[in-house]
Amino acid sequence: QVHMVESGGGSVQSGGSLRLSCAVSGSITSPYSLGWFRQAPGEEREGVAAIDSDGFTNYADSVKGRFQISEDNAKNTLYLQMNSLKPEDSAMYYCAAALNLWADYALLPDQYNDWGQGTQVTVSS
Repeated sequence: QVHMVESGGGSVQSGGSLRLSCAVSGSITSPYSLGWFRQAPGEEREGVAAIDSDGFTNYADSVKGRFQISEDNAKNTLYLQMNSLKPEDSAMYYCAAALNLWADYALLPDQYNDWGQGTQVTVSS
């Protein structure tokens, strides 16, 4: 089982930046994908960005060009750099892990088994 802990959320003004981190521990072997998801109140959880064990990435259209996902294998940490934030980016952000999943298919929450507890991001206008 994979244990994941998010950090880095907070409150920023529109146009600002945040970097989320996700500490990953436990047994995870290739192939795998690590993903960032978000869920606003009353909304379904949606995929934001994912990276697979070959380094391929996938982004939701709403964040392309603004968000960047990366992984530091030495530190067992997943990151999400979020720039040009908008009020509609406000949500609880979760990281998740899935085995035997490639980036092309990695924005679907149902594909993931292991989840963190979430970190809140609030963007004010």
